[in-house]
Amino acid sequence: MLMRARAIALIVLLSLCIASPVMAANEERYGYITVQDVNIQLDNGTARIHVNYTVDEGTTFFFFLLGKQDLKSKLMKILNYDDAQITRIDLSSAVFTVPSAAYSYGNGVYWYPSHDFNVAIPALIVHSPQVTQNFTMAKQFPGGMGYFANPRSSEPPLQEDPDERH
Repeated sequence: MLMRARAIALIVLLSLCIASPVMAANEERYGYITVQDVNIQLDNGTARIHVNYTVDEGTTFFFFLLGKQDLKSKLMKILNYDDAQITRIDLSSAVFTVPSAAYSYGNGVYWYPSHDFNVAIPALIVHSPQVTQNFTMAKQFPGGMGYFANPRSSEPPLQEDPDERH
């Protein structure tokens, strides 16, 4: 009996040693969501965040039965903004608005501070009116970024589909 318990404990320990590198290799995953990219558009003090992701195939049926509330809460946890508001969400992407993402210093001068995410973002793109910064496998937007307001944005805004609002 003691030998059997030791053998089982050894098998469990070996399984954990083998599985842990595999689990650590998928840092962009949170539950059933795998993040593909995050695109942050800064406009004055507001940030519009577009997230592309995939969900496990087995979960889509439950979304149709139970709604997308769990998906919304997991995405909020991934982004790690307390005051983010969901503008649009579906099974492959979502758009959030963070009204006070940047600090205003007056006269159209803003500071978007460093920010931590709860997963590694494979492709993080942060746009201000003056510059675009790109990061790969980023768990953080490091250092922050200063920028000036641009009343006539040269980039088109992220498109919203009014039929997809939830």
